[in-house]
Amino acid sequence: MNDRLQQFLSAENLTQAQFADSINVAKASISHILAGRNKPGYEFIVNMMKAYPDLNIEWMLTGKGKMYRSANQGSVARAQDSPSGNDEDAPIELGLFSDSIPPISSSQEQDRSGQEDTQLQNIEISPETDTSGNIRQQTVRQRKAVKIIIFYDDGTFQEF
Repeated sequence: MNDRLQQFLSAENLTQAQFADSINVAKASISHILAGRNKPGYEFIVNMMKAYPDLNIEWMLTGKGKMYRSANQGSVARAQDSPSGNDEDAPIELGLFSDSIPPISSSQEQDRSGQEDTQLQNIEISPETDTSGNIRQQTVRQRKAVKIIIFYDDGTFQEF
């Protein structure tokens, strides 16, 4: 991967420092990866994917394919990622501190109530089992204290 990263930096006309700044990692980590001392971690790869979306990450990791994605692949991926306006099954995304909950359409509400009924019907109640018959008695060997040591705050101690 070191060689492919070096090829990518050359193709983009980037220095190690510029590349490190663009993907928000320490400059030394780029040097260590290129020297073979360290391997790139998850955060490094994710930041690289975000900063350079046209980079073929499979090429970067394994050497398979071309350095850059073709325009068709990128547009297909974007089309699949974009939500359609009439998709009722899509999960509702709320902000972390959102006060309002969007209304649920009647078809979604009916689907959910049907799912809850099905889930309740599938629950089986098993009778309680008596585990008292399964308890084994274990004999524990009695132990005796052999030595007791008391340490005092002035650094002295006594053995008994």
